[in-house]
Amino acid sequence: MLPNTGRLAGCTVFITGASRGIGKAIALKAAKDGANIVIAAKTAQPHPKLLGTIYTAAEEIEAVGGKALPCIVDVRDEQQISAAVEKAIKKFGAYTIAKYGMSMYVLGMAEEFKGEIAVNALWPKTAIHTAAMDMLGGPGIESQCRKVDIIADAAYSIFQKPKSFTGNFVIDENILKEEGIENFDIYAIKPGHPLQPDFFLDEQPEAVSKKMESTGAVPEFKEEKPQPQPKPRSGAVEETFRIVKDSLSDDVVKATQAIYLFELSGEDGGTWFLDLKSKGGNVGYGEPSDQADVVMSMTTDDFVKMFSGKLKPTMAFMSGKLKIKGNMALAIKLEKLMNQMNARL
Repeated sequence: MLPNTGRLAGCTVFITGASRGIGKAIALKAAKDGANIVIAAKTAQPHPKLLGTIYTAAEEIEAVGGKALPCIVDVRDEQQISAAVEKAIKKFGAYTIAKYGMSMYVLGMAEEFKGEIAVNALWPKTAIHTAAMDMLGGPGIESQCRKVDIIADAAYSIFQKPKSFTGNFVIDENILKEEGIENFDIYAIKPGHPLQPDFFLDEQPEAVSKKMESTGAVPEFKEEKPQPQPKPRSGAVEETFRIVKDSLSDDVVKATQAIYLFELSGEDGGTWFLDLKSKGGNVGYGEPSDQADVVMSMTTDDFVKMFSGKLKPTMAFMSGKLKIKGNMALAIKLEKLMNQMNARL
């Protein structure tokens, strides 16, 4: 485990989802230094299936030496977020560190606040055992997971870095190796058991799957073999791209300067592209003439919902419905373009 140094004493940490799981683990790690913790979470009353509330978390934080401010916050409600920030400033003077679940915005915010606020994203290399994982993974999933402590230690390492450390997508195991941690079995729920890779990382799933099966474990994933591309058919996807094409202009191309590739599964699926580099822009079925800057993988249903405004790209990304490879800053630009098109779709 990464030892505490005391360097966060007096710092104020604003943590969403801190009533349980990963958020609470990060809070407790910082609290051991004597940090001030703003617990921004929805659970104020005991849940029948999920342990912990903002108030029980506050008791645990203060028991290990930190100061706590429990706030009822739904991160989808801007007013609740603003109210919690105001309470934090009133009680602690200001907040110096924040943990949000909005990794798509890391690069944009890092550039916007360069020199003032460091903005980084932290990803687990493997599945992390939380109440949510139990609900999604089913019985026995915990043996394929690591403890929340590894995320807490990795976040603690980031907290101690200078403001110049910004705009990074950090993997927990990688940053802890830099800190000198060599034995990662200490973080495993079941040391020695094969671990499930995190849903958002491409960690050679076929090789990991074989390792898990060799020990009798049941992998929760399987790499699909490539299937022949179906011919495009008329449908919601083609209609969506038609409307997108009608919305293109030289101004849109000039403001975006990117090529997007969509790998869609399901009816009317296949590979589609949106070229916002060529004059006037272009869309089509198949591969673009130049290399794509961003590759997005999702189902056709979610694609249509996303472009029509019924599914926010950030929520799709964070929930695993949308996988993104390539330039994240350009992915954010596409989200802004979608917002402009929603009225027509």
